[in-house]
Amino acid sequence: MIYKLWATMQKDVRVLLRDKVGIALMFVMPIILVVVVTSIQNSTFQLVGKNKLPILVQNRDTGKSSAQMIKAITEVGMFKVSQMPKGETNITDAMPHTDAMLGIVIPANFSAKIAAKSKSVSDKAMASFGLAGDSTKKDAGDVDPLTLYYNPVLQESIRLSVKGALQSALQMVESRETLRTLYFSINEKQLPEKLENDMLNNRTPVNEVPVSKDGTKSTPNATQHNVPAWTIFAMFFVIMSLGGSVVKEKVSGSYIRLKTLPTSYHVALISKQVVYLGVTMLQAAVIFSIGIWLFPYIGLPALNPPSDLLALVLTTVICGWCAVSYSICVGVYSDTQEQSNGFGAVSIVILACVGGLMVPSFAMQGAFKTAADISPMHWCLQAYYTLFLEGGKLKDILNNLVPLFLITLVIQFVTYLGLKRKNLI
Repeated sequence: MIYKLWATMQKDVRVLLRDKVGIALMFVMPIILVVVVTSIQNSTFQLVGKNKLPILVQNRDTGKSSAQMIKAITEVGMFKVSQMPKGETNITDAMPHTDAMLGIVIPANFSAKIAAKSKSVSDKAMASFGLAGDSTKKDAGDVDPLTLYYNPVLQESIRLSVKGALQSALQMVESRETLRTLYFSINEKQLPEKLENDMLNNRTPVNEVPVSKDGTKSTPNATQHNVPAWTIFAMFFVIMSLGGSVVKEKVSGSYIRLKTLPTSYHVALISKQVVYLGVTMLQAAVIFSIGIWLFPYIGLPALNPPSDLLALVLTTVICGWCAVSYSICVGVYSDTQEQSNGFGAVSIVILACVGGLMVPSFAMQGAFKTAADISPMHWCLQAYYTLFLEGGKLKDILNNLVPLFLITLVIQFVTYLGLKRKNLI
């Protein structure tokens, strides 16, 4: 039995090495994907840091409040501010010339409206204090709204962040002017700059702490998110080689000939699973190694491996076994290599979408959120994320590995039924 298995494994390895296109799809494509996608997402993660959104400001006002508004927008730290070029009158025409993704127009009466609104608020406050002030005066009205232009390529989440940042800057300008007016009304002198800064900048800080199971406070980066995800994608893409190999042997009559020999198809089935499980383990080792050692040399954050290496190996083995089982199942039910490759590639992309590799599972709604539970990639990803992002241990991922193991057994059973129905065993 052992000799037969060893001989069959040697045959499968030779067949695999002849499949140059399959090897490229299993190794080269995932490596390119993980480097490109991580680079792009890393730029998004660092949007508030190194990579700021370029914003073009058209200031039609000549007062102090508009200058303070521009300064407040700059101090937000999210924008790279540039002024409207001379000679340009239409901001939408100027934006493409300055590569600005955003444009903001400050109206001509901005400072006057801010001052009038501040005086109105100050008078009401003085009247409520029982001091001089006319609370019966007509309300000064709201400040004319700022106009924000944006490039349609910006996602809604980024636009909402931009709008919130601009509203925060506008509120700071209004609060500063109201405070100055109120202080002058009470003391009949200008508000000292130091006192003004102390009163306006006396905000309670917000500490951001990622939730982790091991108590560490390291902030997850784009590498920690993408390397595990695309490793899973690479594992399941063995279907392009393994599925075609199963179809080729089935069509050529290899399984029928096995019935005439002193061996069984189970040996061939175990051989393929062992060989391609080794391939998936090698894929994971290569991609993880690139994340750990290569990424720092190309300006990307290094991959921080989990502390529980046993849990990492066990997760990789079960994920790889599930990928291999699915590939064999598709090969058994396909009549041609074209069917296997076509259905295999499309189904892997669909499982990746539903499983959360391309769209986060928490963002899904309704039936798609339910469908994620039957995608093996979902359980693979959750196990990896628990290890890489939350610092989890083996006991923390058992609730992910058990469903994944059960899905794998179901796939194995469906494969067995297909072999029986086609009289291959």
